[in-house]
Amino acid sequence: MQSYLALLRGINVGGRNKVPMALLKETFTALGCLDVQTYIQSGNVVFRAAEPAAELEHALETAIPRQFRLDSDSIMVLVVPADRLAAIVHDAPSGFGSAPGKYNYDVAFLKGVTSAEAEPHFQVNPEVDAVWFADGVVYYRRLTSARTRSRIRSVIASPIYPNITIRNWNTTTRLLALVTPH
Repeated sequence: MQSYLALLRGINVGGRNKVPMALLKETFTALGCLDVQTYIQSGNVVFRAAEPAAELEHALETAIPRQFRLDSDSIMVLVVPADRLAAIVHDAPSGFGSAPGKYNYDVAFLKGVTSAEAEPHFQVNPEVDAVWFADGVVYYRRLTSARTRSRIRSVIASPIYPNITIRNWNTTTRLLALVTPH
């Protein structure tokens, strides 16, 4: 058995693709996942399973749209092993997350696209934004007082956007605590 985090993209956003967390938990349990726990409404699920991550992703990307009658093209599931999430948090740029009053910190998790392929799609305003690319993730920081001048959101119009799911740093670190409780 391995501990995992499932990051769902495209649910409970703007009143679309509504998925109740209690029913989502039941869907995971029906697929044989154990100790299933959801965190906030944005599609974060911590669980244990014997299957490899890729197999779980496929099963979940098939089951969730069917169970909740959602558009399967708008739903993405990224299954992250606990040790991989620990590495993502550990390998964050020095000082990342250390000034939450001054900056907004986010992690863009990538699926099916490399950081090198993602890099040209993350435009920055050097007065507001800072971006770091790592294996399978993009860390970015925006100056809170000037976030309306950030260019980071330009990635939304890019062709890689369907392959990205974003979590703020507080959520990312909280999910790590949930998936590695010891």
